[in-house]
Amino acid sequence: MDLGLQDVHVLVTGANGGIGLEITNVFLQQGAKVTAHYNSSDKSLEPLIAQYKDRAQAFQADLTIETAVSHLFDYASSSFGPVQIIIVNHGVWPPVYEPVVEMSLEQWKSTIDINLTSSFIVCREYLKGLQRASNDIKDYASILFIGSSSGKFGEAGHADYSASKSVTALMYGLTLTLKNEIVKIAPKGRVNCVAPGWVKTPMVADALDDPDVVYRAMATTPLKKVGVTSDIARQVVVLSSPLISGHVSGEVIMVTGGMEGDSYHDYQKKLRVILIFYKVVCLIFPKTCYKPQLSIAGWFHAT
Repeated sequence: MDLGLQDVHVLVTGANGGIGLEITNVFLQQGAKVTAHYNSSDKSLEPLIAQYKDRAQAFQADLTIETAVSHLFDYASSSFGPVQIIIVNHGVWPPVYEPVVEMSLEQWKSTIDINLTSSFIVCREYLKGLQRASNDIKDYASILFIGSSSGKFGEAGHADYSASKSVTALMYGLTLTLKNEIVKIAPKGRVNCVAPGWVKTPMVADALDDPDVVYRAMATTPLKKVGVTSDIARQVVVLSSPLISGHVSGEVIMVTGGMEGDSYHDYQKKLRVILIFYKVVCLIFPKTCYKPQLSIAGWFHAT
């Protein structure tokens, strides 16, 4: 399906990660020109750059540094012209469970800087460039943030990440503010957000290896599956298309399989009931007790 993105210049931040890589791939399939940003390594991008060498380029930048972001946009526009669409996808999810009572201020500030402050810097630089652009460039103007279900529901042990993506910050704060500001520069400009739930990516691979984590996430998800990167990328590209989504702005699209939050408290309650029952059985019939082969999540699925 033609989404009207042929030769449109798209900047994807964090393009070397799981979701960013697939977003880059789908835009290129649609005929767009893509500047793929990365911070640490562009190895995952090399096959796409080689395949679409006339329409794809990669550039390294630390997005928490203002001058680095400025250089990113200068490099992008020198090859493909002004950036017309930005996909603000970069971010970090600290894998270690750290409740607020134990979290260091250093970790909090680092996550907020990488996920939120840098998004502000990227958007500001994009809007500056848009001010200088011609009207035909402005007609495609679009900012699309990648949020997270944890920004809506919270995530125990990851308050820094949840706050950086939350309704008061990126997902609604920036989205709803910028959708009113962008039209003063580009009358057809739009700002939206796609908020994924759990998605199979390298960033959360270790967490998804834990069946208990998967159970808690899937317990309130009607579709009963962990998302894949194409689920997110296709939604992003459709929302970026002025042909398909030209009258859509200020929206947060939850791509979560219908998730209604983390069943953490129900999970804990059920766990306590099961363990108490098991202890009682062991006291009355000690010979019947054995070490269960199922994980806790397996127990729950069996009950």
